[in-house]
Amino acid sequence: MARLEKLYSQVENIKEQYFIRNRIAEENRQKENQAAVRIQSWFRGCQVREFLSHLHKKATLIQKIWRGFAARALFRQRVKTAYFIMKMNFYNKMAVKIQRRWRGYYVRKYVHNYYARKRYLEGLTRKNEHIRRDLEEFAELQRRERERITLEKEEKEKSIQAQRLHFLLSTKQCPGVFNSPFRAEPDEMELRLRKVKPLLVRSAPKERKTPNITPELSYLMPKREPLPPIHKKPQGPFRPPLEVQQQRHRPLEPSLRVATSITALEEAREELKRQEWRTCVIDQAFLPFSNTSRNKQYEGMMRTSTPFEQVAYGTKHFREEHKEYLKGKKPFKTVFTTCHVFDKFGRLYSDAGNIV
Repeated sequence: MARLEKLYSQVENIKEQYFIRNRIAEENRQKENQAAVRIQSWFRGCQVREFLSHLHKKATLIQKIWRGFAARALFRQRVKTAYFIMKMNFYNKMAVKIQRRWRGYYVRKYVHNYYARKRYLEGLTRKNEHIRRDLEEFAELQRRERERITLEKEEKEKSIQAQRLHFLLSTKQCPGVFNSPFRAEPDEMELRLRKVKPLLVRSAPKERKTPNITPELSYLMPKREPLPPIHKKPQGPFRPPLEVQQQRHRPLEPSLRVATSITALEEAREELKRQEWRTCVIDQAFLPFSNTSRNKQYEGMMRTSTPFEQVAYGTKHFREEHKEYLKGKKPFKTVFTTCHVFDKFGRLYSDAGNIV
Protein backbone atom coordinates (compact mmCIF):
# COMPACT_ATOMS: atom_id res chain seq x y z
CA MET A 1 0.00 0.00 0.00
CA ALA A 2 2.79 2.31 0.77
CA ARG A 3 4.24 1.66 -2.58
CA LEU A 4 0.93 2.30 -4.31
CA GLU A 5 0.46 5.44 -2.36
CA LYS A 6 3.92 6.50 -3.36
CA LEU A 7 3.04 5.95 -6.98
CA TYR A 8 -0.15 7.99 -6.60
CA SER A 9 1.87 10.76 -5.13
CA GLN A 10 4.24 10.74 -8.18
CA VAL A 11 1.47 10.71 -10.85
CA GLU A 12 1.67 14.44 -11.42
CA ASN A 13 5.45 14.32 -11.76
CA ILE A 14 5.21 11.40 -14.20
CA LYS A 15 2.62 13.24 -16.30
CA GLU A 16 4.80 16.31 -16.36
CA GLN A 17 7.86 14.28 -17.43
CA TYR A 18 5.75 12.49 -20.08
CA PHE A 19 4.54 15.75 -21.56
CA ILE A 20 8.09 17.19 -21.49
CA ARG A 21 9.55 14.18 -23.26
CA ASN A 22 6.74 14.20 -25.85
CA ARG A 23 7.40 17.88 -26.53
CA ILE A 24 11.14 17.23 -26.91
CA ALA A 25 10.42 14.29 -29.23
CA GLU A 26 8.08 16.45 -31.32
CA GLU A 27 10.74 19.13 -31.52
CA ASN A 28 13.46 16.64 -32.65
CA ARG A 29 11.23 14.65 -35.05
CA GLN A 30 11.72 17.21 -37.94
CA LYS A 31 15.51 17.23 -37.50
CA GLU A 32 15.64 13.44 -37.44
CA ASN A 33 13.44 13.29 -40.55
CA GLN A 34 15.74 15.70 -42.39
CA ALA A 35 18.81 13.72 -41.29
CA ALA A 36 17.23 10.48 -42.51
CA VAL A 37 16.34 12.08 -45.87
CA ARG A 38 19.90 13.36 -46.24
CA ILE A 39 21.37 9.93 -45.47
CA GLN A 40 19.01 8.28 -47.97
CA SER A 41 19.76 10.86 -50.70
CA TRP A 42 23.50 10.43 -50.18
CA PHE A 43 23.24 6.65 -50.37
CA ARG A 44 21.02 6.71 -53.45
CA GLY A 45 23.34 9.27 -55.10
CA CYS A 46 26.28 6.93 -54.49
CA GLN A 47 24.35 4.10 -56.10
CA VAL A 48 23.39 6.17 -59.15
CA ARG A 49 26.92 7.54 -59.58
CA GLU A 50 28.35 4.07 -59.36
CA PHE A 51 25.87 2.85 -61.97
CA LEU A 52 26.67 5.81 -64.28
CA SER A 53 30.39 5.17 -63.87
CA HIS A 54 29.79 1.57 -64.86
CA LEU A 55 27.83 2.67 -67.93
CA HIS A 56 30.56 5.16 -68.88
CA LYS A 57 33.21 2.48 -68.67
CA LYS A 58 31.19 0.13 -70.87
CA ALA A 59 30.49 2.93 -73.40
CA THR A 60 34.19 3.83 -73.46
CA LEU A 61 35.06 0.20 -74.10
CA ILE A 62 32.55 -0.02 -76.97
CA GLN A 63 33.83 3.24 -78.50
CA LYS A 64 37.43 2.10 -78.18
CA ILE A 65 36.72 -1.16 -79.98
CA TRP A 66 34.74 0.55 -82.74
CA ARG A 67 37.28 3.31 -83.25
CA GLY A 68 40.11 0.81 -83.43
CA PHE A 69 38.20 -1.17 -86.06
CA ALA A 70 37.41 1.97 -88.08
CA ALA A 71 41.03 3.23 -87.86
CA ARG A 72 42.40 -0.13 -89.03
CA ALA A 73 39.98 -0.13 -91.95
CA LEU A 74 40.98 3.44 -92.86
CA PHE A 75 44.65 2.55 -92.61
CA ARG A 76 44.16 -0.44 -94.92
CA GLN A 77 42.38 1.77 -97.43
CA ARG A 78 45.13 4.40 -97.28
CA VAL A 79 47.80 1.74 -97.77
CA LYS A 80 45.96 0.47 -100.86
CA THR A 81 45.58 4.01 -102.24
CA ALA A 82 49.23 4.91 -101.59
CA TYR A 83 50.40 1.69 -103.23
CA PHE A 84 48.18 2.31 -106.27
CA ILE A 85 49.40 5.93 -106.61
CA MET A 86 53.01 4.79 -106.33
CA LYS A 87 52.46 2.24 -109.10
CA MET A 88 50.83 4.85 -111.33
CA ASN A 89 53.68 7.31 -110.76
CA PHE A 90 56.21 4.60 -111.55
CA TYR A 91 54.38 3.68 -114.79
CA ASN A 92 54.14 7.33 -115.84
CA LYS A 93 57.83 7.85 -115.12
CA MET A 94 58.78 4.81 -117.18
CA ALA A 95 56.50 5.99 -120.03
CA VAL A 96 58.14 9.42 -119.95
CA LYS A 97 61.60 7.84 -120.06
CA ILE A 98 60.67 5.66 -123.05
CA GLN A 99 59.16 8.61 -124.92
CA ARG A 100 62.18 10.75 -124.14
CA ARG A 101 64.60 8.14 -125.51
CA TRP A 102 62.52 7.60 -128.66
CA ARG A 103 62.03 11.29 -129.38
CA GLY A 104 65.72 12.00 -128.89
CA TYR A 105 66.64 9.20 -131.28
CA TYR A 106 64.07 10.32 -133.87
CA VAL A 107 65.10 13.98 -133.73
CA ARG A 108 68.83 13.21 -133.91
CA LYS A 109 68.33 10.88 -136.89
CA TYR A 110 65.62 12.52 -139.00
CA VAL A 111 65.03 16.12 -137.82
CA HIS A 112 68.17 17.74 -136.45
CA ASN A 113 71.58 17.50 -138.14
CA TYR A 114 74.25 18.75 -135.76
CA TYR A 115 76.96 19.62 -138.32
CA ALA A 116 74.54 21.31 -140.74
CA ARG A 117 73.13 23.28 -137.84
CA LYS A 118 76.66 24.27 -136.80
CA ARG A 119 77.55 25.48 -140.31
CA TYR A 120 74.29 27.41 -140.50
CA LEU A 121 74.94 29.13 -137.15
CA GLU A 122 78.52 30.03 -138.14
CA GLY A 123 77.32 31.57 -141.42
CA LEU A 124 74.55 33.35 -139.58
CA THR A 125 77.09 34.77 -137.11
CA ARG A 126 79.29 36.13 -139.90
CA LYS A 127 76.30 37.62 -141.69
CA ASN A 128 75.11 39.23 -138.45
CA GLU A 129 78.53 40.81 -137.95
CA HIS A 130 78.48 42.32 -141.47
CA ILE A 131 74.92 43.57 -141.07
CA ARG A 132 75.71 45.04 -137.66
CA ARG A 133 78.74 46.85 -139.08
CA ASP A 134 76.66 48.25 -141.94
CA LEU A 135 73.92 49.30 -139.54
CA GLU A 136 76.43 51.09 -137.33
CA GLU A 137 77.79 52.98 -140.35
CA PHE A 138 74.28 53.86 -141.47
CA ALA A 139 73.38 55.03 -137.94
CA GLU A 140 76.49 57.23 -137.90
CA LEU A 141 75.55 58.77 -141.25
CA GLN A 142 72.02 59.43 -140.02
CA ARG A 143 73.36 61.03 -136.84
CA ARG A 144 75.61 63.34 -138.84
CA GLU A 145 72.74 64.21 -141.17
CA ARG A 146 70.49 65.04 -138.21
CA GLU A 147 73.20 67.22 -136.69
CA ARG A 148 73.67 69.02 -140.01
CA ILE A 149 69.92 69.61 -140.40
CA THR A 150 69.70 70.82 -136.80
CA LEU A 151 72.57 73.26 -137.32
CA GLU A 152 71.04 74.55 -140.54
CA LYS A 153 67.66 75.00 -138.85
CA GLU A 154 69.22 76.87 -135.94
CA GLU A 155 71.19 79.05 -138.36
CA LYS A 156 68.05 79.82 -140.33
CA GLU A 157 66.10 80.67 -137.18
CA LYS A 158 68.90 82.99 -136.07
CA SER A 159 68.91 84.67 -139.48
CA ILE A 160 65.14 85.21 -139.35
CA GLN A 161 65.46 86.58 -135.84
CA ALA A 162 68.19 88.94 -137.04
CA GLN A 163 65.97 90.14 -139.89
CA ARG A 164 63.15 90.82 -137.41
CA LEU A 165 65.52 92.70 -135.06
CA HIS A 166 67.30 94.63 -137.81
CA PHE A 167 65.99 97.88 -136.43
CA LEU A 168 68.35 97.40 -133.46
CA LEU A 169 71.39 97.73 -135.70
CA SER A 170 73.85 100.31 -134.45
CA THR A 171 74.59 103.43 -136.47
CA LYS A 172 77.41 105.93 -136.53
CA GLN A 173 75.60 108.27 -134.22
CA CYS A 174 73.94 105.78 -131.81
CA PRO A 175 75.30 102.35 -130.90
CA GLY A 176 72.76 99.51 -130.90
CA VAL A 177 71.69 97.19 -128.11
CA PHE A 178 74.09 94.45 -129.17
CA ASN A 179 77.05 96.85 -129.65
CA SER A 180 77.63 98.24 -126.20
CA PRO A 181 80.59 100.61 -125.83
CA PHE A 182 81.52 98.81 -122.63
CA ARG A 183 82.35 95.60 -124.52
CA ALA A 184 85.67 94.85 -126.09
CA GLU A 185 84.02 93.53 -129.25
CA PRO A 186 80.41 93.53 -130.54
CA ASP A 187 77.98 90.70 -129.86
CA GLU A 188 77.34 87.86 -132.35
CA MET A 189 73.84 89.21 -133.03
CA GLU A 190 75.37 92.55 -134.02
CA LEU A 191 77.48 90.82 -136.68
CA ARG A 192 74.40 88.99 -137.96
CA LEU A 193 72.45 92.26 -138.14
CA ARG A 194 75.18 93.72 -140.31
CA LYS A 195 75.08 90.78 -142.75
CA VAL A 196 71.31 90.28 -143.24
CA LYS A 197 68.80 92.55 -144.87
CA PRO A 198 65.83 93.93 -142.99
CA LEU A 199 62.51 92.06 -143.17
CA LEU A 200 60.16 93.99 -145.40
CA VAL A 201 56.78 94.72 -143.82
CA ARG A 202 54.17 94.81 -146.50
CA SER A 203 50.78 96.24 -145.81
CA ALA A 204 47.58 94.58 -146.96
CA PRO A 205 46.26 95.76 -150.35
CA LYS A 206 43.64 98.43 -150.17
CA GLU A 207 40.22 97.68 -151.50
CA ARG A 208 39.33 99.61 -154.64
CA LYS A 209 36.04 101.40 -154.64
CA THR A 210 33.93 100.42 -157.58
CA PRO A 211 32.04 103.33 -159.22
CA ASN A 212 28.33 103.47 -158.76
CA ILE A 213 26.68 102.23 -161.92
CA THR A 214 23.10 102.99 -162.61
CA PRO A 215 20.77 100.06 -163.13
CA GLU A 216 20.14 101.12 -166.70
CA LEU A 217 23.87 100.74 -167.61
CA SER A 218 24.62 97.67 -165.50
CA TYR A 219 23.94 95.24 -168.33
CA LEU A 220 26.63 96.98 -170.44
CA MET A 221 29.41 96.28 -167.84
CA PRO A 222 30.66 92.67 -167.77
CA LYS A 223 30.60 90.91 -164.40
CA ARG A 224 34.15 90.30 -163.16
CA GLU A 225 35.32 88.44 -160.05
CA PRO A 226 37.54 90.32 -157.61
CA LEU A 227 41.24 89.70 -158.11
CA PRO A 228 43.16 87.78 -155.44
CA PRO A 229 45.58 89.70 -153.22
CA ILE A 230 49.10 90.18 -154.52
CA HIS A 231 50.74 89.04 -151.29
CA LYS A 232 49.43 85.60 -150.23
CA LYS A 233 51.22 85.58 -146.88
CA PRO A 234 49.06 87.36 -144.28
CA GLN A 235 50.63 89.61 -141.73
CA GLY A 236 50.67 88.65 -138.09
CA PRO A 237 52.40 86.38 -135.52
CA PHE A 238 51.73 83.11 -137.38
CA ARG A 239 53.79 79.93 -137.30
CA PRO A 240 56.33 79.27 -140.04
CA PRO A 241 54.87 77.56 -143.14
CA LEU A 242 57.36 74.68 -142.88
CA GLU A 243 56.04 73.74 -139.44
CA VAL A 244 52.42 73.95 -140.65
CA GLN A 245 53.30 71.78 -143.67
CA GLN A 246 54.89 69.15 -141.43
CA GLN A 247 51.82 69.11 -139.22
CA ARG A 248 49.49 68.65 -142.19
CA HIS A 249 51.53 65.84 -143.76
CA ARG A 250 52.52 63.95 -140.62
CA PRO A 251 52.56 60.14 -140.95
CA LEU A 252 49.51 58.03 -140.13
CA GLU A 253 49.30 56.63 -136.61
CA PRO A 254 46.97 53.62 -136.89
CA SER A 255 45.21 52.10 -133.90
CA LEU A 256 46.00 48.65 -132.51
CA ARG A 257 43.10 47.07 -134.40
CA VAL A 258 44.28 48.53 -137.72
CA ALA A 259 47.97 47.81 -137.08
CA THR A 260 47.46 44.10 -136.35
CA SER A 261 46.65 41.51 -138.98
CA ILE A 262 43.14 40.19 -139.47
CA THR A 263 44.38 36.64 -138.85
CA ALA A 264 46.41 37.49 -135.74
CA LEU A 265 44.13 35.45 -133.45
CA GLU A 266 44.40 32.27 -135.57
CA GLU A 267 48.18 32.69 -135.85
CA ALA A 268 48.49 33.10 -132.07
CA ARG A 269 46.43 29.95 -131.51
CA GLU A 270 48.56 27.94 -133.93
CA GLU A 271 51.74 29.21 -132.24
CA LEU A 272 50.30 28.23 -128.84
CA LYS A 273 49.52 24.73 -130.13
CA ARG A 274 53.06 24.34 -131.49
CA GLN A 275 54.54 25.52 -128.19
CA GLU A 276 52.38 23.06 -126.23
CA TRP A 277 53.47 20.23 -128.53
CA ARG A 278 57.14 21.13 -128.05
CA THR A 279 56.84 21.22 -124.25
CA CYS A 280 54.53 18.17 -123.95
CA VAL A 281 56.08 15.22 -122.11
CA ILE A 282 53.37 12.60 -122.64
CA ASP A 283 51.16 12.71 -125.73
CA GLN A 284 48.58 10.34 -124.28
CA ALA A 285 48.12 9.86 -120.54
CA PHE A 286 48.33 6.37 -119.10
CA LEU A 287 44.76 5.02 -118.79
CA PRO A 288 44.75 1.76 -116.78
CA PHE A 289 40.96 1.46 -116.59
CA SER A 290 40.05 2.51 -120.13
CA ASN A 291 38.20 0.19 -122.51
CA THR A 292 40.61 0.85 -125.39
CA SER A 293 43.04 -1.95 -124.52
CA ARG A 294 40.68 -4.37 -122.79
CA ASN A 295 40.06 -6.66 -125.79
CA LYS A 296 43.28 -5.84 -127.60
CA GLN A 297 45.39 -8.85 -128.53
CA TYR A 298 49.05 -8.96 -127.59
CA GLU A 299 51.40 -8.11 -130.45
CA GLY A 300 54.88 -9.46 -130.05
CA MET A 301 57.94 -7.39 -130.88
CA MET A 302 60.15 -8.17 -133.88
CA ARG A 303 63.38 -8.46 -131.85
CA THR A 304 61.98 -10.62 -129.04
CA SER A 305 59.83 -13.70 -128.65
CA THR A 306 58.20 -13.29 -125.26
CA PRO A 307 55.29 -15.67 -124.55
CA PHE A 308 53.65 -13.30 -122.04
CA GLU A 309 50.21 -12.27 -123.23
CA GLN A 310 46.68 -12.09 -121.88
CA VAL A 311 45.85 -15.33 -120.06
CA ALA A 312 42.67 -17.16 -121.00
CA TYR A 313 39.61 -16.74 -118.79
CA GLY A 314 39.45 -19.00 -115.75
CA THR A 315 43.05 -18.89 -114.48
CA LYS A 316 43.86 -16.68 -111.56
CA HIS A 317 47.68 -16.71 -111.47
CA PHE A 318 49.31 -17.21 -114.86
CA ARG A 319 52.78 -17.79 -113.35
CA GLU A 320 51.57 -20.88 -111.45
CA GLU A 321 51.20 -22.87 -114.68
CA HIS A 322 54.98 -23.25 -115.09
CA LYS A 323 56.51 -23.12 -111.64
CA GLU A 324 59.70 -24.85 -112.77
CA TYR A 325 60.68 -21.73 -114.71
CA LEU A 326 60.64 -19.64 -111.53
CA LYS A 327 63.12 -21.78 -109.60
CA GLY A 328 66.29 -19.92 -108.73
CA LYS A 329 64.84 -16.46 -109.44
CA LYS A 330 64.73 -13.75 -106.81
CA PRO A 331 61.32 -13.05 -105.25
CA PHE A 332 59.46 -9.86 -106.14
CA LYS A 333 60.25 -7.01 -103.76
CA THR A 334 57.20 -5.24 -102.39
CA VAL A 335 57.02 -1.48 -102.16
CA PHE A 336 56.18 -1.25 -98.43
CA THR A 337 58.13 -2.87 -95.61
CA THR A 338 56.55 -5.62 -93.56
CA CYS A 339 54.55 -4.56 -90.49
CA HIS A 340 54.43 -7.17 -87.68
CA VAL A 341 50.96 -6.05 -86.63
CA PHE A 342 49.55 -6.95 -90.05
CA ASP A 343 51.46 -10.16 -90.72
CA LYS A 344 48.15 -11.99 -91.09
CA PHE A 345 46.61 -9.10 -92.98
CA GLY A 346 43.83 -10.36 -95.26
CA ARG A 347 43.45 -13.79 -93.63
CA LEU A 348 41.92 -12.91 -90.27
CA TYR A 349 39.81 -9.88 -91.08
CA SER A 350 38.44 -9.75 -94.63
CA ASP A 351 39.43 -9.73 -98.31
CA ALA A 352 39.92 -5.97 -98.24
CA GLY A 353 43.66 -6.31 -97.61
CA ASN A 354 44.46 -8.02 -100.89
CA ILE A 355 46.89 -6.07 -103.06
CA VAL A 356 45.31 -4.48 -106.09
